[in-house]
Amino acid sequence: MPVTQDPFFTLRQLFDAAVARAMPQQVLASFLPTPPTQGRTLVLGAGKAGGAMAVAMEAAWPLEAPMAGLVITRYDHVPPAYNAARHRIEVVEAAHPVPDAAGLAATQRLAALAQGLTAHDLVVCLISGGGSALLTMPAQGLRFADKQAINQALLQSGAAIDEMNTVRKHLSAIKGGRLAARCAPARVVTLAISDVPGDDPSVIASGPTVPDASTSDEALAILKRHRVPVPEAILHALASGALETPKPGDACFAGHEVKVIATPAQSLQAAATLAAGPTMGLRAHVMSDAIEGESRHVGAVHAALAKLVQSGKLSAEALAALVKDEPEGSALRRAVLNVPLDLQAPCVLLSGGETTVTVRPAPGVVLGRGGRAGEFLLGCAQALQAQPGIWALAADTDGIDGMEHNAGARVAPNTLARASAQSLHLHDHLARHDAFGYFDALGDLVVSGPTFTNVNDFRALLILHP
Repeated sequence: MPVTQDPFFTLRQLFDAAVARAMPQQVLASFLPTPPTQGRTLVLGAGKAGGAMAVAMEAAWPLEAPMAGLVITRYDHVPPAYNAARHRIEVVEAAHPVPDAAGLAATQRLAALAQGLTAHDLVVCLISGGGSALLTMPAQGLRFADKQAINQALLQSGAAIDEMNTVRKHLSAIKGGRLAARCAPARVVTLAISDVPGDDPSVIASGPTVPDASTSDEALAILKRHRVPVPEAILHALASGALETPKPGDACFAGHEVKVIATPAQSLQAAATLAAGPTMGLRAHVMSDAIEGESRHVGAVHAALAKLVQSGKLSAEALAALVKDEPEGSALRRAVLNVPLDLQAPCVLLSGGETTVTVRPAPGVVLGRGGRAGEFLLGCAQALQAQPGIWALAADTDGIDGMEHNAGARVAPNTLARASAQSLHLHDHLARHDAFGYFDALGDLVVSGPTFTNVNDFRALLILHP
């Protein structure tokens, strides 16, 4: 059985395989609808993969079939293949994760394009993760500055992605199915790349073209639970139901189609297939594509599991002990309890999902920089305690961890020793949420640049014999 000689090269290959599986040019064409015989085709969209999805659609769409549109993507996420002078779909850039004026202006233009359509027209909506922040049009009575502040507070609150999207839908004039309502009576086909646990289209980019089953009351409860400051007038509007979204069964969704064209599970499976192939010859186990929770804690559990696998002492009782404090039904608990008892080194553990970083620093603490992948690895390194034979890589498949230029980072058995030699204290970096500073100093950042897709977190632990 082949055994890797360069653990980091192996882990990077697995990450690259996961990203490649979700690239729009690989998957989008087979999901395209037939061009209408009457009417026109309008392309609207938003997300980190928006530019690449637009390029892929143009390449596959018949040249003789009329098509035009507008897609919004994150700054620096327009793929090199896009040429504004030659393309029929305009791609514009805006800020993520906190909306900016460019996003507001682009969304207003996009909303205007959706007006005046007929039943003969086709709207193809290209939706991917990040679209929630990029499609920004505040609900009536909400100032744009207030929306920015609420979004920032949610990002730092520890709220889960579905909670954030519930709030975003109800404070928006375009998300939560409202874009579909604007397109009526045209036929709408939504092509989505999922970055959310469960691949629920109503959660991807806050579901601008699909029915919303969540309620204003739920949005209000989330804001209160996470202590997010909101203008009093908006609180009243939520409580009264004035900001309610279109629900399942609404006539504006008649005849619409939603197709999820790439998912986290598919990307993790692509990595697992490569790991188990003849080149690497590793046992591969996909834990889950839907793990949530505090990043550092999830990292610690992954590390404990890796050590248990390496020990060769896997048992149902040992797995249960690892997650005895986890909530019943949590994805992390299920993932650990479902690890095959015959799994042994050499092997690789893979997982995905969207963890969170709750930022509540102690008085006087100066926050550092970093994202959830880096914080996962800080928790992982702390729990591994330089365990020989275990390496880890965590990265965001869009190529950006948080708001930095790195996709993620990596951990080796000598990480703590190298950090100590530079007077880097892991507990200090954890307290300040400064994963970027820690791994940058060690030269252990994973830098891919924007990948032009997004199927959320990728995590891999390579377990060899010590």
